This record gives sequence, C-alpha cells and structure tokens, in this order.
Amino acid sequence: MPEISIIIPCRNEAANLPLLLDEIGAAMAGRDFEVIVVNDGSTDETASVLAAQAVLRPFPLRHLRHEKSAGQSLSVRSGAWAAHGDIVATIDGDGQNDPKYLPVLVDALRQAGPDFGVAQGQRLKRRDSKIKQLASRFANWLRKAILHDETRDTGCGLKAIHTDILRKLPFFDGTHRFVPALVIQEGYRVVHCDVVDRSRRHGKSNYGIFDRGLQGVLDLAGVWWLRRRRRRMPKTEEIRHG
Repeated sequence: MPEISIIIPCRNEAANLPLLLDEIGAAMAGRDFEVIVVNDGSTDETASVLAAQAVLRPFPLRHLRHEKSAGQSLSVRSGAWAAHGDIVATIDGDGQNDPKYLPVLVDALRQAGPDFGVAQGQRLKRRDSKIKQLASRFANWLRKAILHDETRDTGCGLKAIHTDILRKLPFFDGTHRFVPALVIQEGYRVVHCDVVDRSRRHGKSNYGIFDRGLQGVLDLAGVWWLRRRRRRMPKTEEIRHG
C-alpha cells in the first residue's frame, strides 16, 4: 500500500492534467505514493486523457468519476474514502498549485507530531484578478474572526492531512474552505506552510466570485453553529488493567 495518496479534484481540466502529473512525479520521486484524480462530472476529454496517462505513469494513477458535478469538497471526500495512504495530500487540477510543495506539506505534517492533524498551504503572490484577491482577503478575514482557526488562507488547495482525520470531518459543498477549523474541532492543531501561487495554464476557472459568495456566508454560519453546538472532540485512550 502507498504511504501517501494525492487527490486531485478536477472538472474539465484535460489540458492541464498531463503536465500536472509530470510535475507530481518529479516532486514525489523516491516516495511511495498514488494519485487519485476525481473527475467531477467533466464534459471534456478528461476521461480519455486519464486512460492514456495511466499507461504511461510509473506510479498508480486512479480515476474516480462523478456522474454529475458535486463540487470540490465532495470530490475530496470521494478521494479520501478511496485512498490507500495514511496521509492524503490535495492539490487543485488547474495547475495553479505547484506540486513541489506536496512533499513539503507531507514532511511538515509528519515532523509536527501527533498533536497536529493537517498541514495547510497558505498562498503568497496570488495570481488571481484583483477583485478575486480582495474578495478572498475579506472572506478569510471574516472566517478567521468568527472561527478563530489560526489560518490566513484556507482556500488554498494544497493540504496534507491524516487520512483517518479527513474521513471524520463533516462534508458539504464548501468543506475544503474550513478544514483547519474542522480539524481543530476534532482536537488537533494546524501547521502552516507558505506556498507560491501560479497562473492557470489552460481553460478558465469553474468557480466564480459572486456565485459562491452567498453560499460561503451560509457555510460559515453553519460551521460556526457546529462549533457552538459540539464540544471539541476529546482524545480517547483505553486504560488496561492487569
């Protein structure tokens, strides 16, 4: 079984996947890993591209397909339950996340010790439009002020998290933006790694600013309610006698 499962949620990213897989292979050289691409209802050539790539790659390349698009968070959920590795690392399929940070995040999580549940990437030098950057900054400020999740940027797709912890998290359309808060709720801490963002190579973003703004506010209210109504999960150990 591989030690690390790299999950790539994607929708209509056929043009970006081959180079992204090249970069992942180079970044993870010498490590025991698998790649799980979750094809979230793509209508382009993603399926045929993955079929061709699976033959070429020296590492296991698995293709999970959603019949209909379910969103990024539920794509990560599908990958998490299919993962064979003890650690899941996530990366977006559009090429804006640089795979060279995958081993950095995995090593940071391992070195942080058992009290830490996730290594969260935090983007520097954002390549999005100015209006998108301003919207993201406001959303991150609001989320941090309400949830106190100790994280500057939770929207970054680069994360490394223990698989068993990831599977415990509640999943909804938007979970990926609240992973640090939800991991803290489970009784673990968060380690942060700065990463440098890149420009998208091909295609266009599947997620706009205004179409997810209201949903993001509702999600934030839901996570706030969850944290208010549920105590932080205790760490449990069995005490054996005799």
